[in-house]
Amino acid sequence: MIERAQNQSILIVEDNDDDFEAVESAIQSDGRFIGLIERCASGHDALDFLTSRGAYEPPNDKPLPALILLDLNLLGVTGLEVISRIKNEDDLLMIPVIVLTSSTDRRDIEASYRAGANAYLQKQMELDGLLASIVRLREFWLNAVILPAVE
Repeated sequence: MIERAQNQSILIVEDNDDDFEAVESAIQSDGRFIGLIERCASGHDALDFLTSRGAYEPPNDKPLPALILLDLNLLGVTGLEVISRIKNEDDLLMIPVIVLTSSTDRRDIEASYRAGANAYLQKQMELDGLLASIVRLREFWLNAVILPAVE
């Protein structure tokens, strides 16, 4: 049986508390997502989480996420570096990475796709616009597509 992503884990890599809360709220807005939402507030923390290092060393009973929502503009290890490292790790490369950022700079968009991003979504500045974008993202990635199994 195919397990849909709404029953799995999502990792949100976001350093802004308000943006994280808005994205989390939009994902859970209609109660259909029953999986786990994890948050990492930095690129370094996200890489530790995904590779079970640092604070996430075994025994780490948290599953790998079925989907990663990634802010591009992170301090320290940037979103682009996170994408590159994920897409160069055999255990992680099949996890879809969706860039969720305020940048509309063409160079950021192209660099994200070159690094291996599966989609690039601009964060809307108005709360209603952000919520609508996340609902569309959720409908596509969590309901329409079949994601690879992540062990």
